[in-house]
Amino acid sequence: MRLFGLAGIAGLTGILAAGSAMATDIIVVSHGQASDPFWSVVKNGVGQAAEDYGVNVDYRAPETFDMVAMAQLIDAAVNQEPDGLVVSIPDADALGPSIEKAVEAGIPVISMNSGSDVAKDLGVLLHVGQSEYDAGVAAGEKLAEMGGTRAICVNHEVGNVALDLRCEGFAEGFGGDVTVLPTTNDPTEIGAKVKASLESDPEIDTVMTLGAPLAGEPAVAAIDEMGRAGEVKIASFDLSANFLQAVADGKAAFAIDQQQFLQGYLPVAFLALYDKYGLMPGGDVASGPNLVTKEKAPQVVELSAQGIR
Repeated sequence: MRLFGLAGIAGLTGILAAGSAMATDIIVVSHGQASDPFWSVVKNGVGQAAEDYGVNVDYRAPETFDMVAMAQLIDAAVNQEPDGLVVSIPDADALGPSIEKAVEAGIPVISMNSGSDVAKDLGVLLHVGQSEYDAGVAAGEKLAEMGGTRAICVNHEVGNVALDLRCEGFAEGFGGDVTVLPTTNDPTEIGAKVKASLESDPEIDTVMTLGAPLAGEPAVAAIDEMGRAGEVKIASFDLSANFLQAVADGKAAFAIDQQQFLQGYLPVAFLALYDKYGLMPGGDVASGPNLVTKEKAPQVVELSAQGIR
């Protein structure tokens, strides 16, 4: 994948906004609610791009992780005939037909966050995100290098293909004994299940969570309550100010940053440019992964608190 810089794109912002009243309408349909700390950053990126490029953007998501409801939202968006559509693709089997309808209707579609492995087959122009499997492999290799031998991978959104790929990649990179721990996205339940797993199997020395605010933070708290902070290695996908502080304090190993602000911002920017000038990058945009370790964490905490990282 090629990563395109923002400098050239930002340089066109003034041209786009000047001289004409932009009527570009873009609809974003994601599987994550803006009330989720992770997705609130995505929505911040969407909103900033809408402001920068002078376009109308409507952000929509089902109330819970519900692929039937999400497919219906995509179908409703297609019926409105927007100038561009942004979608996440956590389940291609469930969402593929709706996305293909958009493509067949001549609506430019960009995918973001999840779906890098299926986007092109569905007719999507490009994908903005990270390879979830490869990111999992990188995390597993790093934790194995740190001495981990037996791990749990906490999946807080069972049925989300992207999260399954994270755990699969993690198991591949880790190379040791890995058990997937299914939970809901309730932080209290996650903390309790992590604690129960560690108590039932004292040989578990590594915990991999798939979302810092929902799963990483309660897992850190559970390990801390057991008096095993620093002994049990824990890392998480994505960022939150509290989890980053745990990394800075040595209570967590690292966080995996996929730069979700860019996942919200860039698709809107690209579709605005496409509608106005017919411009579109020639390949997918890799927004991650980046490992945020103890040395880097203090620099990122403030931006995370601001809803940017």
